[in-house]
Order: sequence, then C-alpha cells, then structure tokens
Amino acid sequence: MSVHDFDITFINGTKTSLKDYEGQVLLLVNTATKCGLAGQFEDLEMLHQTYQDQGLKVIGFPCNQFMNQEPGSNEEVLEACQLNFGVTFPLTEKIDVNGENTHPVFQYLKSEKKGLLGQDIKWNFTKFLVDKKGAVIKRAAPQVGPRMLIKDIEKALKA
Repeated sequence: MSVHDFDITFINGTKTSLKDYEGQVLLLVNTATKCGLAGQFEDLEMLHQTYQDQGLKVIGFPCNQFMNQEPGSNEEVLEACQLNFGVTFPLTEKIDVNGENTHPVFQYLKSEKKGLLGQDIKWNFTKFLVDKKGAVIKRAAPQVGPRMLIKDIEKALKA
C-alpha cells in the first residue's frame, strides 16, 4: 500500500487519484487560513514555485478541526488562500484529519508516521513528505517551517 492508492477531491470539486502523482515527491499539509501559523502558506508556495519543475507537488488539505480556524466554505477558503497568501498550489476540499471522519489519506499518513505524542494530528500545518513511490518518508510538526524541509525535499527529488 502507498499514498498512491487513495483519491482526493480538489477544492473545485474535481476528483483525482494520487496515483496520478507517481514519480513525483509530495508534500501534504493540513492547512487553516485563520491559524497563527498561516504564514507558512507563503513558504509552502515558495517550495511549490521553486521545486515544481523538479517534481515536487505541494497539496494543502484545509481542515477546521483546530479551534475553528478554517470556518469558511470551500470557495471562501480558496479565495483567502489566493488573496491573502498568494497560493497557487492545489488545495483539496475541507477534510477531517482526526476522528471518525478522518480522510483516508490522513488515516494512512498517520499510520505510516506517528508524531511525538502518538498518531493523531495535534494542530494545523502538520506536514508529510512522500517519496516518488508513494512511501511516507517524513512527518514534520506544525512548528517546523516548510523551509526546514528543503534538504529532505531535495534528497527525495534526487532519489
């Protein structure tokens, strides 16, 4: 099993299989526009712009499970990401990352790489780096800024 075995629905309603990203490195992040860490959108966009031509795909998964920090509709989330943070990387529809309605992608990611305090996502902007074959190679806590993953991303892109 790999992350490529799952489907996602983009924020515009288009469904796709992560199998479409075989051969690319993925950075999958649960996001929230009203979070104190929302400045990370800018660094995620920088990674997207810098490495997309080398095979990196950043995908944001908006989530409202942490102190109601992503309360808007999918359309409002997309508008906030584009206007406030200049986001051009793809976003999925809003999802749950914990609990009984956890999106299957996050069930898999969490089972592959647990955090320091267990499997659950503790806050917005938890990052999962996935290699070209769909294996989860790193989990980064919310306070680990996207720029701190550059060496891991470059290594995965060269592999």
